[in-house]
Amino acid sequence: MSVPQSDRETRDSEDIEARQALLSEENQPASPADPTATGMGSNSRAADEARGRGDSIAGTIALASVGFLTVSTWVIIFTHNPSKLGWFAPHPLLQTLGLSLITYGQYKPVKRLGGPTSFADPRGKAAGLTRHQIVIFCLGFPSILLGSWSIWHNKNIFGKPHFTTWHSTFGVACVLWMLFQIFIGAGSVWFNGALFGGGMKAKGLWKYHRLSGYILFPLFFSTVHLGGAWSDWMVGAIPWTLRFLVYTLAPGLVLVGVFWRLRTSKMKIFG
Repeated sequence: MSVPQSDRETRDSEDIEARQALLSEENQPASPADPTATGMGSNSRAADEARGRGDSIAGTIALASVGFLTVSTWVIIFTHNPSKLGWFAPHPLLQTLGLSLITYGQYKPVKRLGGPTSFADPRGKAAGLTRHQIVIFCLGFPSILLGSWSIWHNKNIFGKPHFTTWHSTFGVACVLWMLFQIFIGAGSVWFNGALFGGGMKAKGLWKYHRLSGYILFPLFFSTVHLGGAWSDWMVGAIPWTLRFLVYTLAPGLVLVGVFWRLRTSKMKIFG
């Protein structure tokens, strides 16, 4: 017995709609039967690819700039007889090393075709968090802490007063802020966030940890600029042009590269 034409058309229409819904859930392009959906999907994919390329370039700029800053600082110190610099020498070496690690620790790689790597899957998310903690907490933070202690100890040896410049004032503010930053970050994820009530209650603090980090990050590089471009030792040791390139331009490019990749809409601070 033949099927009425109207019923066949209705079934075909329902099949197309179901297929489009399934493909949409799987993040695949819609069926060519819907030209509008196909066009929208193509535009969205093109926009994602363009944004991914931009993020990749920005990430490369940030990492290259902080690498240039760190290597240049180490070359400057080791070409000025570090053995005669006493406990001052480890300060710029360890601080720039620590900032390189922090910059890398918050860096998310970008897919070749698309936006920043998704950590929606449990294993990917766990791997990203582990890398973040190892690089920043286990390596970057100790470097910053030891570098700060070395300059403190150096001033104590010579009986010099502390916190007499903006560089030193910003520096101690950064260290104290970083201690608070680690407290919030570790407390919200370690032992399932037991320190802050566990579960979703603790995870809810993570967005504030991120926001705090994005405020602290430029404060760190402002401190580097103040010390590298304007401190008495640097002014006497290297010419202005080099100080500008290493301690003004490079930190600025790091910040541009990092904040270019920032998606404030995903942070949902007040949501």
